[in-house]
Amino acid sequence: MDGRVAIVTGASRGIGQHIAERLAAEGAAIALVARTAVPGTSPLAGSLEEVAERIRAAGGRAEAVPADLTVPAEVETIVERATEALGPVDTLVNNAGVNFYGPALDIAARRYALMFEIMVHAPFRLCQLAVPGMVERGRGWVLNISSKQSRHPKGPPYPAWASDGCVPYAMCKAALDRFTTGLAAELDGSGVNVNALGTTGLVLTPGAAVVSPHTPDNAPVEPDSAMADAALILCGAPAGTLTGRIAYSMRLLDQPFLEGPWALSATY
Repeated sequence: MDGRVAIVTGASRGIGQHIAERLAAEGAAIALVARTAVPGTSPLAGSLEEVAERIRAAGGRAEAVPADLTVPAEVETIVERATEALGPVDTLVNNAGVNFYGPALDIAARRYALMFEIMVHAPFRLCQLAVPGMVERGRGWVLNISSKQSRHPKGPPYPAWASDGCVPYAMCKAALDRFTTGLAAELDGSGVNVNALGTTGLVLTPGAAVVSPHTPDNAPVEPDSAMADAALILCGAPAGTLTGRIAYSMRLLDQPFLEGPWALSATY
């Protein structure tokens, strides 16, 4: 990925951090986007400053682009700021996410709206801002971080994990999947790849560790490197050659994995 410029949202910790560091190790300059700019300003571990320092210490190039994806006015500035700092953006990784578990009918309106703002509206708008430049240059890569929870549990009868409180989150990811395939179709032949990537197993990000009902005691955990390695496959493919895929980490890497809750074989 030498010479590439990538925006990675939700890059202060977890999956976004690992993807940012992996792409940087392959030569991409990374615009790191998240709310937590410096250590000590969030109850969760991780910050843009720390990730940028690790990338630079490893010989890579990274710039922090702090932004709150729940604020549309801040979303509007991301691509322009990343371009000013690093050059024209050819890679966009929409990773930022949030989940509030609970029965669908009990989710507060504010939380429901916040999930859609971060995981549907912001990725859509960032694509509107970044992709035209990719099309003009004849090459580009969009990767939307999805989830197997966007799939439908088989039933009835339904397994217990189908009622684990993730319906609004799953709705957001389902919308992101459909956006992925639709945008891939619209851009076919332009040189811009558009793909989605979900986890195969549990990834214990700092956020998931706080809210998820799934733990290493009741769900198989995939390696922290899996999503980053899978992201590199999708973002590293030649322009215009691999697009419209909804992939899952361990399957894409062709690595065996013990299935657990939300197993792909138990969904459709």
